[in-house]
Amino acid sequence: MDGTALQQVARAQAEELPAAKMTLPFGPDYDVAKVLGKMFLLLTEVKGTPVAVVKAEPRDAEALRGAHPEITPGYHMNKRHWITLSPGGLEAEFVRELVTDSYLLVVETLPRARRPVDPQTFLAAEGGTGTSSTDGPAT
Repeated sequence: MDGTALQQVARAQAEELPAAKMTLPFGPDYDVAKVLGKMFLLLTEVKGTPVAVVKAEPRDAEALRGAHPEITPGYHMNKRHWITLSPGGLEAEFVRELVTDSYLLVVETLPRARRPVDPQTFLAAEGGTGTSSTDGPAT
């Protein structure tokens, strides 16, 4: 998948998530998806290449970086908690899963009364498989 398609898939997934909004807090070159004011997706370019940056559990982030050459430490973010998705062999469904996982990690940090969804049951309610993001695309 090329960089433009990668960003389109990531943006479309973010826009479908409850209470998520696309914003431009850092200027026109940085599209940011937030849930109730907290960032979970950054769309930008690195050296002219469109990328998507998402939040991940530190152990998952490490495993994902080891399993996929297109996944690197988060660009301009905490390298332990964020990963950059670059063009290459990532499947669209896998990108959607990573965006949703990032969203749920952020929702978990919100006060329970403000959460737009229950992170523990959201994937089941959406018909998700509940698989770990480190599983990667089916081969």
